[in-house]
Amino acid sequence: MKKVAFATLAALVTLTGCNAITGLGQDISNAGDEVSETAQETKQKI
Repeated sequence: MKKVAFATLAALVTLTGCNAITGLGQDISNAGDEVSETAQETKQKI
């Protein structure tokens, strides 16, 4: 029983960590897109 509980807990922690890293990567990508758009808008104004 302890092995099953440990395996379940380990899988939960692993999956949660992967989702957090994926979400962080998407946030960074979105921020980069915004910076690129702002740079393009500024370039067009100049």
